[in-house]
Amino acid sequence: MSGKREPVVDVHGTVEAGYEPVRDAFAANFARRGERGAAVAAYRDGRKVVDLWAGDRDGDAAAAGTEAPWEEGTAQLVRSATKGVAAVVPLLLHQRGQLDLDAPVGTYWPEYKAAGKERTLVRHLLSHRAGVPVLDTPLTPAEAVDGVSGPAAVAAQEPAWAPGTDHGYHAQTYSWLLSELVLRVTGRTIGAFVAEEIAGPLGLDLWIGLPEAEAARGRVGRLAEVAPPPAPEGAGLRVRPKRSVAEAYEDPTSLTRRAFAAISPHADENAPEFRAAQLPGSNGIATARALARLYAALIGPVDGHPRLFAPATLTLARTEESAGPDRTLIASSRFGLGYMLHGPAAPLLAPGSFGHPGRGGALAFADPESGLSFGYITNGMQKNVTADPRAQALVRALRTTV
Repeated sequence: MSGKREPVVDVHGTVEAGYEPVRDAFAANFARRGERGAAVAAYRDGRKVVDLWAGDRDGDAAAAGTEAPWEEGTAQLVRSATKGVAAVVPLLLHQRGQLDLDAPVGTYWPEYKAAGKERTLVRHLLSHRAGVPVLDTPLTPAEAVDGVSGPAAVAAQEPAWAPGTDHGYHAQTYSWLLSELVLRVTGRTIGAFVAEEIAGPLGLDLWIGLPEAEAARGRVGRLAEVAPPPAPEGAGLRVRPKRSVAEAYEDPTSLTRRAFAAISPHADENAPEFRAAQLPGSNGIATARALARLYAALIGPVDGHPRLFAPATLTLARTEESAGPDRTLIASSRFGLGYMLHGPAAPLLAPGSFGHPGRGGALAFADPESGLSFGYITNGMQKNVTADPRAQALVRALRTTV
């Protein structure tokens, strides 16, 4: 096998004329960047223009050399790309007049006023300005998913900075902050809201809290397993962080290390109980097609379904609320309300794009100016938090089609 653009696996699916660069970049990820199993999709003006998948869905089976092909409907845990899905809910509630972004969180969740957090606004939760990216006492995996311990912990937690005065990525605590807020406002879990009002009407294979029926289907190929990808020399995957970033991740006392260790020890992301839990900051499960279709629906009509975000809501999603050095990520980041914006931490399609990456590779976003939306999922989870080389190769290819 020779030629730099020759894939090491068969690429399945379709691309419309003019989007062949995305297919080439997707194939190159397997040939040159150690991709294990993945899918990518894109919509333009509500029409699907890219829908590709390839590789192995089961890390253990792939390592053993047995057959476990990624299939058309294979879904994958998308880690923090879930945050962009979850952010749809409070923004829709605001759009409907049910949630005031400038109200104190304690208006809806009285217990949250404790420990100096009475002036925390709803918008602070969505823009990572709430000051509670860490927990003094991390939760066990069982506590993290019980629906009670997480909200109680963040409500009692003293903030690391005065809410609203600075920003730092709430990697894990975002789950309990957002899920409890939505529950207090609507009486429904965030997973139920997504299923009933977003995924169901739009026909999305997307869940925050995987239903038992879908988990059962996973045994016959529905779900991909989280697994580290092969990393041969020269695969182009190694990302060398700045020394300050590397030191922050290594220091057990840093906000960085503690934020990502708010659940300790790390949960088994392939475990049924983890997949069934509702952690809107980290455990959404989706196909690439579902992510791209969701973001397409945020910015315009899709197959007769009206757009989800009114123009004013779309402006809120992508208007800068936080920017500059991130107290958790160390590097600079930019956030609107619930979404990362185009910048060093999240290189998206263009300056007006908004979306969210997932630690290890996943990425989804929309770009209203071009009408493009994008979803990429992978089961070969890398250590990087943002700017995954495989996702970025696909974004660069998509950029050539604009």
